[in-house]
Formats: sequence, C-alpha cells, structure tokens
Amino acid sequence: MGLNIVLIEPEIPMNTGNIGRLSLASGSKLHLVKPFGFELTDKRVKRAGLDYWKHISVFIYESIDDFFAKNKGKHFAYFSSHGTQDYCTVDYKDDMFLVFGKESVGLPKNIITEHSNVVYTIPIYSTHIRSLNLANAVSIVVYEGLRNIKTHRNKK
Repeated sequence: MGLNIVLIEPEIPMNTGNIGRLSLASGSKLHLVKPFGFELTDKRVKRAGLDYWKHISVFIYESIDDFFAKNKGKHFAYFSSHGTQDYCTVDYKDDMFLVFGKESVGLPKNIITEHSNVVYTIPIYSTHIRSLNLANAVSIVVYEGLRNIKTHRNKK
C-alpha cells in the first residue's frame, strides 16, 4: 500500500522536509516539481526530515509539464482551498498521485479548472483561517487515503 505525494513548486524548506519524513513513514513516494523556493541541500530541509532524508523515495521534475508527461495515465487527486469536494470523498487507490500546490498560492488556476472533477478540499470551520499549513494538509490527506485503502481491502 502506498501513495504518491506531489508538491508543485514548494517554497518552504521545512514543509518539504516534514513532508519527506511523512512520505517515508507512510510508505509513500515524494514527487517534487521545480522551481523550488530553496535548494534541496538547504539544512532546513534536512533538519525537518531529520536523518531520514537519505531513505526517502524522491523524484524531481523540471516543470509541471515534465511531471505530467512522465506520469501520464495515472490516477490523480488535486487538493486546494478552492476545491468543492471534501477530501473524504476521494476514491483513494494504491499508487494514486495526491497533488498539492505551493504554499503562497496553491495549485495553478489552470490545473484547478482542467481537473475540477477531481479537486478536493479539507474543510475549515473558522472564518479566521484561509488555509492549512501544507505539511499538515498533506498529513491529513495521506493518512485518510491509507485508512480508506485499508478499509476497502478488509471488506474484500
């Protein structure tokens, strides 16, 4: 059982480090789409990922187009505060790609528009919050996905 965590143009090294650590803990693969707002050698990435970074399955892409070209035909779910469907309604599958945008602006608008039928959101119940921290959002979605996949397997 495993998922693919995709970060499009991540900007904050500590988030990427934490998400890398999460990917290893959850048996997921981490896909990073350039440009980054930092260098992968940044000590803040390594500090957040601790000494686990060397064990993480990381795939690097030069652009969004490069990412989609190399992963054509896969199952995708996109996550955005602009999504209209709840993340709990995703039809999670093994090896699915869970796609998240950059911290400052989220997913590019064209991705949200072109894939609107598979854009999901995590509900926020306060008018004082615009969005969740990226690492927190990825954690919520990944573990819901794993729970969902495990539940469906146990029903068979």
